[in-house]
Order: sequence, then structure tokens, then C-alpha cells
Amino acid sequence: MKTVVVVLAEGFEETEAVLPIDLLRRAGVQVRLAGLTAAPVKGARGISVLPDVVLDAMTDDFDALMLPGGIPGANNLRDSAVLDRVLAQAFAHDALVCAICASAAVVLGSKGYLKGRRFTCYPGYEREVLDGHFSADAVVRDGQIITSRGVGTAAAFAFAMLCALGLEAHAKEVFAQTLLPVPA
Repeated sequence: MKTVVVVLAEGFEETEAVLPIDLLRRAGVQVRLAGLTAAPVKGARGISVLPDVVLDAMTDDFDALMLPGGIPGANNLRDSAVLDRVLAQAFAHDALVCAICASAAVVLGSKGYLKGRRFTCYPGYEREVLDGHFSADAVVRDGQIITSRGVGTAAAFAFAMLCALGLEAHAKEVFAQTLLPVPA
């Protein structure tokens, strides 16, 4: 079974987290919600989510790491020394690193992970990434990094993650069952 860790920080964009979590779980992926603390994490719209594990205490291997956007959520992720360690672990073990909305630029871009790579993010944040190659596509995959634009692309983002995890057939079934259009 594939495992995806979703890192939640105060101020995360709820739809960018919950919609992919739902679609990934429907496709049979084990999704672990990791908080920067053990407390419920309040999103940008006031919805609180209880993490399964504290990121600092997480010892499990994972196939993908997912970073929802939102402000100040992306800033809080960027400022986490624990996330720095987990990102390094993900890249060292060839795990997928998936970031949507502001997190693509604010987290991955600020830490140099987008250098020389194609990426997308929420409109306007691409100016913060001086050494990457911005694309206005809804979802962009460059090697082990998948980036996406925002709330309106959250389903396509989940589909791209499922495909990258080798679960395209499951993704198509889930999208058919949920009446979502399969991304091109």
C-alpha cells in the first residue's frame, strides 16, 4: 500500500488538503496527516483538523509528501526546521514531493528545490522563484516534484499524485465514481 504524508500547518488551505486526502484514500492510499504540533490545526477558513502524528515524531517511510498551500500555512511550513529535515529525507529516498498553491513557491522555491525545474503555483507567487521555470499549467511534474496552482486544481493535483504512484487505474475509477472529470 502506498503512503502519502500530508503536512498541515496553521493557516493551510482546507480544500487543497482535504480534497486530495479524500481522493487518495478512495484510491486505497494510506494517508497520514502530520501536524507541526499534536494540537488540532486550524485552516485558513477556520476548519480544524486533528493530525494523526506530530511531524517531528514521524518515523515511517512514505512514498509521497504533500504540502497544502494557504497563507499563513505555507509560511509556517517554510519556517519549520522539522519540515526541512523531512524534505531532505524525502528527496534522499526518491519520494514524491507534492506542493500546491503558495507552498510550491514559498516552501520548495525558497529552499532551492525548484532550481532549474519546471513548476507551477498560485498566480503571482512565481515571482518568488528566480531560478525555476514557471508554467501556467494546472499541474506540473518535474522528476519527483509535483506542483499545482490552487483550490481549483486540487482534484487534478490528486490525480497526478495517484498516477505518479502507479495508481492511474484506481484514479480513473475514483474520478468516475465521484463524477469528477479525468484530467487530460
